[in-house]
Amino acid sequence: MSTATAPRPVRQRRLATGRPRPASRRTAMLPTVALLLGALYCLVPVAWVLVASTKSSSELFSTFTFVPGTGLLENLGDLFAYGDGQYLRWVWNSVIFAGVGAVACTLVSTMAGYALAKYDFPGRKAAFYAILGGVLLPGITLAVPQYLLMSTIGLAGTYWSVLLPCLISPFGIFLARVYAGSAVPTDTMEAARIDGANDARVFTSVALPMMVPGMVTVFLLQFVSIWNNFLLPFIMLSDERMYPLTVGLYTLLSKGSGTPSLYSLAIIGAAVAIVPLVAMMLVLQRYWRLDLISGGLKG
Repeated sequence: MSTATAPRPVRQRRLATGRPRPASRRTAMLPTVALLLGALYCLVPVAWVLVASTKSSSELFSTFTFVPGTGLLENLGDLFAYGDGQYLRWVWNSVIFAGVGAVACTLVSTMAGYALAKYDFPGRKAAFYAILGGVLLPGITLAVPQYLLMSTIGLAGTYWSVLLPCLISPFGIFLARVYAGSAVPTDTMEAARIDGANDARVFTSVALPMMVPGMVTVFLLQFVSIWNNFLLPFIMLSDERMYPLTVGLYTLLSKGSGTPSLYSLAIIGAAVAIVPLVAMMLVLQRYWRLDLISGGLKG
């Protein structure tokens, strides 16, 4: 009987170790495989653009490979010389639209989100639900109504016609509201009021420094959104000198049907347009790291 009952404790010890079974290991690998496939799907086009930007016109249309070409410097020279520096003007326009629009939108979203999170006023819930509805509404559906409105007040075809619609971001307000509700303690605000600070001083001196990581997130998301926006400036602007990069590169592609060499300029232009976004991500990520460290210290 002792030999018959001996394997049971061994089996129990094996089960008590909590080692995953082979089937559960395969199941646990499915999310990783899905993420790798998603990353591959997103990164392969970017890799192709970077490789294609190094190829001359003859190399670009002769073979389809991921082997770098020999025309990178020539393509860069042609790009910046096109139209007497037209590409640099498009870059400057994109910097104006994305930089000014993202900063203004971040300030508006921060103030609105802070008010929704920390103040109780009539219509607060209705305003928040309206913002949630704006998050669910695709921005492309507002492009034509915004153009009609800007045309009515005489701003169509100006920088303001692109900047003003970017001031309000429902998702930015929602994100700022959630962050303000969790990052700004009400007790700290009450302590500042006891010390004699008014609401404006509480916001600028107490709440605003605590909301910096959330503001950076809103700024980066809005900057990328405006930088990559195509439909709104395409509808609003008619002067080619005011085009941002997205619309300018589209004009190069449309002209490329008659002049194939412009395809190379459009590709190298798209590759150069990625550089500011990557640089901004690398510079601003330290604020997210700081937020994670401070959260760990609070815990």
